[in-house]
Amino acid sequence: MELARAVSPRGELVLRRRDDGALELRVNGVFVMDDRETSSEELLASAALEAVRRPDRVLVGGLGLGYTVCALLADARLGQVIVAEIEPDLVSWMRSGLIPSVLDDPRVGVVVGDVRAVVTELPDASVDAILLDVDNGPDFLVYNENSAIYTSDFLATCQAKLRTDGVLTVWSSSSSAALESAVTAVFGKCQVAPVPVRLQDRDETYYVYQGSS
Repeated sequence: MELARAVSPRGELVLRRRDDGALELRVNGVFVMDDRETSSEELLASAALEAVRRPDRVLVGGLGLGYTVCALLADARLGQVIVAEIEPDLVSWMRSGLIPSVLDDPRVGVVVGDVRAVVTELPDASVDAILLDVDNGPDFLVYNENSAIYTSDFLATCQAKLRTDGVLTVWSSSSSAALESAVTAVFGKCQVAPVPVRLQDRDETYYVYQGSS
C-alpha cells in the first residue's frame, strides 16, 4: 500500500507498506531500504561508535528510515548528530509521523542538502565521525551524481573534517574493491566488515568500509 509519493529534481520517492507489513522506501523504482532488515544500518553506527573515544559530534549522510541515527542515539556518550538529507520530503514524512521519527531528540539536527556540500562546509577537524549511507553503494547508485561520494577526492575532504582519531564509515550493498582502494589511499588502511542479512526471503551480504584519521 502506498503511503506517500513525492517528486524532486532527482526523481520520484515512494514510501509504501508491503504485504508483509514492512515499511519500504523506493527511489525512482529502486529499493533503498525497509524496516525489516536494519542490521547493517546498526552496524554502521556501532562501528563508528566503537572507533571513537568521545562521539561529541557526528555527521550522518542520509536520513533514510532513521535506523542509523537511532542506533547512534542509543549511545549515551553521543553529543550531537548532524543529518545531511537531500530530499526534503523524506524529512517531512518523518516529522509528520509517516516514518517513526528520530528527529525529536534534542541531539539531532537536520540539514537539507547534498552531503558533499554539507561536509565541505564543515570547519576542518570539527567532527568525530562521518557516516555515509546515502544510497546503495558505489556500484548501485540511487543517483548517478553520488558516484563522486566514493572517490578519494571526497573521502579526503571527509578526512580533513575529522578530529584526531576520528573515523569515516561507509555503507555499501555490495563488495567494492574500488571503494576499499579509495579509503586505503586516503586513510592508509581500510577495515571491511561484511554483514549477512536476510532480505525479503533471500540471503544477501552488505558491507561497511571504515577508515580512521
